[in-house]
Amino acid sequence: MEKQKTFHVAVVGATGAVGEQMLNTLEKREFPIGKLTLLSSKRSAGKKLVFKGEEFTV
Repeated sequence: MEKQKTFHVAVVGATGAVGEQMLNTLEKREFPIGKLTLLSSKRSAGKKLVFKGEEFTV
């Protein structure tokens, strides 16, 4: 069986409305993410977001 290719995905504006929708879509469609990087403004730095049951710090 061939190993599924995964991708390094960065979501810019992860704490905003569009960023949250992008994360929801990636999770819903089971996009093969190997590494996830969440980016935001300084104001949102340090905020915690959950993706696929795992907590990420922005």
